[in-house]
Amino acid sequence: MRALFLGLISLLAILGSQAPVMADPVHGIAMHGQPALPAGFKSFPYVNPEVKKGGRVAYGVVGTFDNLNPFILKSMRTTARGMLDPEYGNLVYDSLMQRSRDEAFSLYGLLAETVEWDEDRTFIQFNLNPKAKWADGQPVTPEDVIFTFEIFRDKGRVPFSTRLAKVDKMEKVGERSVRFTFNDKADREFPLLIAMTPILPKHATDVATFDQTTLKLPLGSGPYRVKDVKPGERIVYQRNPDYWAKDLPSKVGFDNYDEISVEYFLQDNSLFEAFKKGEVDIYPEGSPTKWTRSYDFPAVQSGNVIKDTFAPKLPSGMFGFVFNTRRPMFENVKLRQGLALIFDFEWVNKNLFDGAYTRTQSFWQNSALSYLGVAADDRELGLLGNIRNRINPSVLDGSYRLPVTDASGRDRNVLREAVTLLREAGYSIKNGKMVNERGETLAFEIMTQNEGQEKLALAYQRFLVALGITASVRTVDDSQYQQRSQTFDYDVIVKSFPSSLSPGIEQLSYWSAQSRDQPGSSNFAGVADPDVDTLIGNILKAVNVEDFTAAVRAHDRLLVSNFYVVPLYHVPNQWVARKKHIGRPQAVALYGYQLGTWWDQTVQ
Repeated sequence: MRALFLGLISLLAILGSQAPVMADPVHGIAMHGQPALPAGFKSFPYVNPEVKKGGRVAYGVVGTFDNLNPFILKSMRTTARGMLDPEYGNLVYDSLMQRSRDEAFSLYGLLAETVEWDEDRTFIQFNLNPKAKWADGQPVTPEDVIFTFEIFRDKGRVPFSTRLAKVDKMEKVGERSVRFTFNDKADREFPLLIAMTPILPKHATDVATFDQTTLKLPLGSGPYRVKDVKPGERIVYQRNPDYWAKDLPSKVGFDNYDEISVEYFLQDNSLFEAFKKGEVDIYPEGSPTKWTRSYDFPAVQSGNVIKDTFAPKLPSGMFGFVFNTRRPMFENVKLRQGLALIFDFEWVNKNLFDGAYTRTQSFWQNSALSYLGVAADDRELGLLGNIRNRINPSVLDGSYRLPVTDASGRDRNVLREAVTLLREAGYSIKNGKMVNERGETLAFEIMTQNEGQEKLALAYQRFLVALGITASVRTVDDSQYQQRSQTFDYDVIVKSFPSSLSPGIEQLSYWSAQSRDQPGSSNFAGVADPDVDTLIGNILKAVNVEDFTAAVRAHDRLLVSNFYVVPLYHVPNQWVARKKHIGRPQAVALYGYQLGTWWDQTVQ
């Protein structure tokens, strides 16, 4: 009897250890703290909940497209805009949860009516909305969710293909729930990334051809269907009047046009001319000089075109020339630092941009996440450990700034400092040329995509010539630029690294060793540094705001000290010109204007 009793006790203990952790269902989740909006909220604060739906809008983009599947590597950078789109919205596919752009990183129910997770984030369970359905009327099921993650694993592109690597078990729970139990590779952000994953219909997805480019019209559960496709020229979306989620709080005030077209142009000049003629309804402007000088055409003067300026509360991000450290010449940090100092921002800002820009000094400038003006405290120093020895002391105490030149293009003091750094990297000037110990001239190519980038590169070329450095500038067409970017086939490239108030997993794509050799990743600098990986890991593991802030600052300090990028500039505002008939909400989200909430004012 005693043996039987002990056996029962052991069995109960085993069963108890295997029983799933239970949690209360919640309407929303946040990366840190709690979501700002309570259960039962009516809409996001930056939408017009009373908007009348209807009409149309024409967007314009530069580039081409030959694919309607945004989840595969082939043509990932030439997939039609709007399929999976941070600017225009995910028009065809819904995700499990919807992100609020008025909070750093909070998600609310979409396909998932509620979610369950534990404090340590060892699992997350999505309880599907019973109203969720595909455009053909069939219900969205747990089987669809499981199928999606499996086909992404087998045939998708990064980051979708790597999601299940952090999942110990994915299982259907009850009639309409799916639970993901995580392994020790998962971090605290990972459940939110699972929640943001678009879901595919199992019954309407061809597994055999999924990894091939396609122009077959897709089936989704989102607010729009693809109506018409002219590859490389135009894609047209038509609103689904029976969209299942149109009255959900997370979708009220969105998806307001009956028809959305995205028009493609070979050059930005052509796109701008099309906007002036009325062929495109909205034109986001990135040039301060153009914003000041080029909007004097008749439609502006008559009031048929309206210029809007928005002030988001976002970090600056980083825009600059990126050194490809896969090239042996750029492995030396002293060389990269010397080359960075040679770029005369003051000359460029004065002569090309009428002084409109601010020099970017940090990846998270204009936010509490930046190192600027903040000395590393004990919390941050603890996260850095011995890595602090690799960080420029003035970056560590927050005082570092790129040198300010006399705007001559050849500031002797700055060039002298650059020459010293290049000498430490093994280069010296001989017969007017910067050469290494083998007598080889320091030479590289800067690849650009458009006229604006080319203008910057030609200015940089001029500065480099002063020290005997040969930089050729090559501007390529969009398809070649995308192909070479995707395969890291360049010496120096012009790129932007957007920064959010909740940096996380995207930092792995930008800077981690695991992404260095992944075709299609955003690791344009070719970084494979254990210390960088450690600091990214600290960001992903942070539990509270204080640890998170310290972790991002430490990461910022090491990136700045390593000079992977020649920092260029930023402006604090967003500029958008729109046709008068396009309306927008008065409220502006934390992340700035949101095109998905705008509407056609001609609708009665």
